Amino acid sequence: MSTGGPSSDKFFANAQPVRVGVFGGAFDPPHWAHRALAEAALSQLGLDVLHILPTGQAWHKSRVLTPAQHRLAMCELAFGDLPRIRLDAREIHRQGPSYTADTLRELAGEYPGAKLFLVLGADQLLAFKGWVRWPEVLAQATLAVANRATNIGADGALDQVQEMDLSAVDLPFERLQMPLKNISATAVRARVERPVSRSGALDVLVPEAVAGYISHNSLYQIHS
Repeated sequence: MSTGGPSSDKFFANAQPVRVGVFGGAFDPPHWAHRALAEAALSQLGLDVLHILPTGQAWHKSRVLTPAQHRLAMCELAFGDLPRIRLDAREIHRQGPSYTADTLRELAGEYPGAKLFLVLGADQLLAFKGWVRWPEVLAQATLAVANRATNIGADGALDQVQEMDLSAVDLPFERLQMPLKNISATAVRARVERPVSRSGALDVLVPEAVAGYISHNSLYQIHS
């Protein structure tokens, strides 16, 4: 996996305009559903490269994010063995709030003539019109959306889920097909906070290497 830097390097020097994916998020931590979405985007969109962009100063999140160096390291562990992945730290290094419209504009300049795809989960699509400068985002990139699971079981069982209803969405988007995974970063953090469930149980939610990193660095634990 390559990291950061301008994208008009030797790899693309003699290529026709490429298909470039953009997959952003807090990745706090990156989990199996993130991994599955990256794999679906790479295969189904025919991407030449997929930029993984950990959020910098997130304008829409009220909680304080885990320090950037940890989230970058976990992304390397979660996505690093996939082909055509580029870990992109530009939003972390950007001063002030980080907006997708700015990132897409920069990437359009780095890949002249490329087709940009913004990779999203269904929950992000449902909230899309609340994004800052969302019409600019829509003008610059095709939305590529994978559905997400919602709980229908009273006890929150992982197998009692259904798709989010996107029938009322009045935005153009391409569907990505992937198995429903009832996993969220919030659920991962909550599980780590419970000491009795920290050991091996994390592997069902995050890649093994990410679970090891979380444990080694004592992330998400409540310290008394």
